[in-house]
Formats: sequence, structure tokens, C-alpha cells
Amino acid sequence: MRRGFPLALLAIGLATTLTAGADADTSGSRQTDDAAINRIVRAIQAPSIPDRDFLVTDFGAVGDGATDARPGIMAAIAEAAGRGGGRVVLPAGTWLSEGPVHLRSRIELHLAEGATLLFGSAARDYLPVVPTRWEGTELYGYSPLIYGNNVHDVAITGKGVIDGNERHEFHGWYDKQSADQQRLRQMGFTGVPPTERVFGEGTFLRPSAIQFFHAKRVLLSDYTVHNSPFWINHLVYTDQATVRGLNVDSHRSNNDGVDVDSSRFVLVEDNTFRTGDDSVVVKSGRDLDGRTVGRPSEHVVVRDNDMGGEDGIALGSEMSGDIRHVYFTDNVLRDGASAIRFKGNLDRGGTVEHIRVRDMTVGSFETLFWFQLDYPGEQGGNYPPVYRDIVFDGFTVDSAGTVLNAHGPEAVPLRDVTFSDITVKQAEKPLELLNVDGLRFQNVVIGNSRVDGRLSWQ
Repeated sequence: MRRGFPLALLAIGLATTLTAGADADTSGSRQTDDAAINRIVRAIQAPSIPDRDFLVTDFGAVGDGATDARPGIMAAIAEAAGRGGGRVVLPAGTWLSEGPVHLRSRIELHLAEGATLLFGSAARDYLPVVPTRWEGTELYGYSPLIYGNNVHDVAITGKGVIDGNERHEFHGWYDKQSADQQRLRQMGFTGVPPTERVFGEGTFLRPSAIQFFHAKRVLLSDYTVHNSPFWINHLVYTDQATVRGLNVDSHRSNNDGVDVDSSRFVLVEDNTFRTGDDSVVVKSGRDLDGRTVGRPSEHVVVRDNDMGGEDGIALGSEMSGDIRHVYFTDNVLRDGASAIRFKGNLDRGGTVEHIRVRDMTVGSFETLFWFQLDYPGEQGGNYPPVYRDIVFDGFTVDSAGTVLNAHGPEAVPLRDVTFSDITVKQAEKPLELLNVDGLRFQNVVIGNSRVDGRLSWQ
């Protein structure tokens, strides 16, 4: 059924108004949002780490790119942890690590300018399995390259480089992962205990480059990342984290720049992303596993970043544990497939609410706003995801193939979404809609036409 929506809006020439409705007052809400952003940032504590250095060279590590430096790196971490913490320093050089670097509480891993931490290429070196989360489902899998489990007051800093190794065996696993991927998803959907979800030798689920799993007070600062096997900077069950000043330049499959996954009080600012997938994405678990864990991502600020991923920013599709109070502001989105992509399907459940995306400078994207919420569940579920209380405000956009592509679930239409003060200089298709209710438009300019009012389509 069509309600209050001129068919001409689907053409390049827009009608000038939709169904009449009261204009949204964004001035007061902006002040409220500014106050909320400030409260979140003030609440994030920096890690408390003793001011003393442990040079890996003092523990036998050699930075020649050929000798395995991992024993020396791990010995330095153990010594620092045993003395109550400190900064483990990799000086200039190429430090080969034939296996993962596991961090401990009150440790700062510092890569000096000119230092490269190069990971070895053999998958077997990233065993034994560790507890982790893969695409929103808990399991025991291959260790991330840098990993911290049940840690507090921990940091990775410095102007050096973390290199996952262009020759890594993991890079060939994307084409081999499907059977293991589906088996893990089925385990999570049916409630198989996580301790029985073991994906070690003979399986093909790639680990993240950097993952914190149950962590508090985390700082990721200034380093560069190349050749990540999977997600790049992955925060799982992490409270109070700052991700600042990174240069994330990795273009392999599923190379999200930052994944905020069931984490709280997170600040992502002043980073540069050139990635093979989303620049920054917020998640909270998949299907029954995510709903059972029940840990939302909330109180997240993403600001002043330069984003050049395939997609700019995203929520979901793993959002079963809920996402709320997320603020994206003052970011630059370059070019790609989707500038803003919010995802879900009928296996997920979960609620995404109170999301603010504002003051964005956007280049050219195939789709500007994409709500992809009605995909059939792979496992046959009927748990429609709910997205509501979302505001997009203050966009300048060079061009878009489609400005708004929104498909909501039939049982729970997409509603309570506002678009205000948005200018799109050029677009091929303004709107593609299904199951939306009362979308609000205020001063949305596409080409030479302006759109104001409310829109519903079912």
C-alpha cells in the first residue's frame, strides 16, 4: 500500500514536498547531543601504566626481519607484568614474530618510529585456540595477531607499523571458510555451548589482527596497520577505549578498520582509514548467541576521521545484543559502495536506537544511506531487528547512485528516522523504499529539488 508518497520521487526529478508534517527541531537536539558526547568522552579513562621501559633487545630480540623476535617480546612482556607493568618497546627495525603477541594488564606495547612488527606466515603458529568472537559468535579459534584476554590498563602505541604479512597463510582462507562459517553460525543459533565450538587445526576462520576480549581502559594510538587477515582493530566486551591517530591501510577481504563489538564508552577519533570493508562499524553479537550474551554496544563517539573504506560507517549486521547512544560526527567519507550502511536480518532480533550521524563531508558513493534490514534469516529465524530514533543531520555530498535505500521488515517497519539539512549535489535515483513509516525530511536538497515533510511506504 502506498501512503503520502508521490511516485515521481522515484525518478530523477523530485517532487518538491511529501506529505506535510511539522519540521523537526534539530537545534535543541544538537545541544542535547553535544552534552551527551562530552559526557561520554569525559567518562573514558586512560589506562594506568607505570612509566618505565622494557626494551625487547634486552631480552634477546633481534630486529633483522629474519630472526624470530617473539621469544624476546614475550619475555619482555612477562618481566614488565611481573614488576607491575610498563612499556615494552620495539625500537627501529623489523621484528619478526612467529606467532601471536599476547598482552597482559598494565602493559603498553610501543612501536617506535621506524619499527615494524611483522607476523610470521604459518597459520599453525597461531594455535592453541583462544576464546574469541568471530562475526558475532563466540568460539575457540586461532589467536588474533595481537590479543588481550581479560586485561585492564593496556595500550598499543607508537609511530611504527603492524604488518600481518602479505604472504600469510590466513589470506588464502576466505575462499575456504564457508563450511566452517555456516557450522559456527548454526552452533550459535541453536545454543551449542561456546566451549564446544572449537575451530582449530583443519578449519579456516581467519583471526582479527588486533583483538581485546573482556578488557577495560584500552588505548590504541598512532600506529599503522597493513595486511590484516580479517577485522583489524576489534574491541570485544571492552569498556573505556580510545582509538586515536591510527593509519589503517589494509585492503583484504573483511578488513573493517575498527569493530566496536558489545563494548561501552569508546572514542574513535582522528584516524585515517583505507580499508577493504567498513571504516568503522558497531556490532553486538549474532542471533541467539548475541541475545544470550546480551551485551550492547553503547556510548560510542566516532569523530574527526578520514574514512576511505568500501563502506564508510556501519551498524550490524551483528546487532542482536542491541546498539544505542552512538554518535558519528565531523567525519570525512571519501568514495565507495555505501557511505552509511545499517544492516540486520530475521535471525538477529535486537534493537538499534538513539543513533546520531551529523556534519559529514561525503564524496561519491553508490548508495548514500542504506538500511538493509529485511534479509531472510539464514537459519530460518523470525526475529525482526528494530532500528529507531535515528537522526542524520548536516551532510554535504558530491554524488550518489541512490540517496536512500531502505528496506524494513514487514512486521517492524523502519520508523522514527530523520534526515535534515542534507545536500546531495547529484544523484541517479533519490529513493528505493519498502516498509518505512513516517520518515521525516527537513531541508533535504537533491540536485535542484528540495524535500520536506513525512514519508511512508509499505
